[in-house]
Parts: sequence; structure tokens; C-alpha cells
Amino acid sequence: MRINNYLLDWIDNLQAHGKFSFSYEEVCNQFKNVTETAVIRSLTRLAQKSKIVAIYKGFYIIVPIEYSLKGIIPPAMFIDALMKYAKKNYYVGLLSAAVFHGAAHQRPQEFFVVHDLPSIRPTEKKGIRINYIGRVAINQNFLENHKSEAGYIPVSCPELTAIDLLQYINYTGGVNRAATVINELCEKIKPGKFTSELILSTQAAVLQRLGYIIENVAGNQRLADDIYIKVKKVIPEFRPRLLKTSGTTKGFETDPKWKIIINTEIEIDE
Repeated sequence: MRINNYLLDWIDNLQAHGKFSFSYEEVCNQFKNVTETAVIRSLTRLAQKSKIVAIYKGFYIIVPIEYSLKGIIPPAMFIDALMKYAKKNYYVGLLSAAVFHGAAHQRPQEFFVVHDLPSIRPTEKKGIRINYIGRVAINQNFLENHKSEAGYIPVSCPELTAIDLLQYINYTGGVNRAATVINELCEKIKPGKFTSELILSTQAAVLQRLGYIIENVAGNQRLADDIYIKVKKVIPEFRPRLLKTSGTTKGFETDPKWKIIINTEIEIDE
């Protein structure tokens, strides 16, 4: 049997049914009479021809003709299948979630996925980088289903997106970039979503920074006041926190409301 031809036909059939990925195990189950060596050789040939891309151990994505120049499909088209394969609870977050909410100032070159621990190493293939951020637990109450070209994927709600932009500031590109995106997210953020469950799962310092940015950088006094009331019911006392996480506390003013030490000047892109 010419495994190359049969495998290609099988992959084309997957595409016809709206599937853009498969695993090594699926291939072996489909072609039980073919040796492991022959399967690996055929997969290698298809990868060399840019028909498929090995994106994770034992997991492949299919490259349709319309994506042949890029050599890879957008992560949103395969991330759900990949996370199920890796047996991970997850959501699309940070700057990638902001894109789904129409709030990314500039389309990020990286894709951000938050999943339960242990963490997966970043993936870099064909000019695409996927950052995997591990956290202890994924709360489904803070997620929304958004449609991609390959189905629905879980995305952090605007409120959690804003929080994560500051909680994982090292992935965001700094407080200025985070504040720029939060400024655009403001029209989507609802104070009612700041439940005690969300507040207790977030570092107090992050909530203080978020409130300060919404009020003093984005200039949305009403939204900031509403969030303040919600947060203070759960966290009655704020400790002084740095606006920029690194640096000294000395010689800077402290915002009296949010108890933020203003150790940097934030400039957002309009």
C-alpha cells in the first residue's frame, strides 16, 4: 500500500469535514497494517512538503492551500484540538483575548493560552509563537465561547482579560501596553462581573493597579468607582502597591484612593 497517497487522501478528508489537526495515534489506528517506520516516514515527507506541521509531540496540524504561503494556520484554528490532546483545561487570554473583544490596539504577533498546571513550553513554528501560561485552576465562570474558523473556543471575559494583562505583565510587554489595551477594553467591562469569586482569585495589587489605570489613565471615573465599590466589599483595606512592579517606593506620590505608588508615568497609544 502506498501509505503516502492514502495518508494524503485521509488528511484531505479530515479537511473536508472541517478538521485541521490529527494525532500520531489517529494515523496508526487508521492504518493498522502499516509499520510504524512507514508511518513516520510518510508524516516526515508530508511535513517537508509543508502539507502538515508537527506543532506538539505527536500532534500535527494540516495546512490548507489558502495557507500554503504562510505554511501554517492561525492558532485559533487548532488550539482547542491541541489542548484536548494535551488534556488541558484552558482559555485564550491576554492580548489574544483582547483581539476577540475588539480591543487589541495592534494585532499581537504571539498567541496566549492560559491552562492548568503543569506548564507547557512555548511553541514556535513558521513565524508563530504560542505562549502557554500555567495557573492552578481554570474557572469556567469567567470564560466566554467565541467562534473561530474551526469552531468555538473559550476566551477570557473582558474583566478577566483586563486582570490577566496586569497579572501576567511579563507576557504583556509592560504596563504601558497593558494600559493601552485596558483603555480599549473599558467599554466592554461590566462592574457586575467583579464578583467576590473573581476578586478573591486575583491578587489585590492587580485589582488596585487595574482600578488606578481605569480611573487615571483611561479616564473612566464611573467605571472605576463602580469597580472600587465591588472590590472594597471583599478587600476592605488596600496596602500601598507599586504601579510598576519593579523599582523603589521612595520619592513617589501615592494615589489616595487605590493606594498605588506612582513610580512610573503611563503613556497609552491613542
